Amino acid sequence: MPATIDTILSRRSIREFTDEKVSREDIERILNTARWAPSGLNNQPWKFMVIQNEETMEKLEGCTHYAKVIRSAPLLIAVFLDRETMYNHTKDVQAIGAAIQNMLLACCDLGLGAVWLGEILNQEEKVNLILSCPESLELMAVIAIGHPAKGSDSSPRKPRKNLKDICYEENCEKNWR
Repeated sequence: MPATIDTILSRRSIREFTDEKVSREDIERILNTARWAPSGLNNQPWKFMVIQNEETMEKLEGCTHYAKVIRSAPLLIAVFLDRETMYNHTKDVQAIGAAIQNMLLACCDLGLGAVWLGEILNQEEKVNLILSCPESLELMAVIAIGHPAKGSDSSPRKPRKNLKDICYEENCEKNWR
């Protein structure tokens, strides 16, 4: 199987990490994959904040039901939509989703674990205050990243819907196969 497809199919959300720090080189690799995501008109509507300060991370724990994940991670990357560079909200949010997926796949390839935290968006104002963000930035996600703790990827793989249940022929009258 081609390496990219293998990475996509083997990637898992990892929620427990060791104490080992993520190297600066790996952080740069992860961020580089994000900036190479496609975006409409190549506007690259994203901004990324690398968070490793323990005090900041402790404050962010209070913004999510997944405080344990944040507490375990040695690295967080907050992902924002830069409203000053956006031209179409939907297309730009889709581009940011592609950037996030690139980062998750890069983590997998680098032997790191990662999980996309979306529930934290419920506390966007509080997060933006903690991170001292300008009003032009709209929080899209926080990604927790680190070296996977032993056994953290051993849970059973969650099932996916069958193609016949989600894909249709062009006339939408017949399911795929």
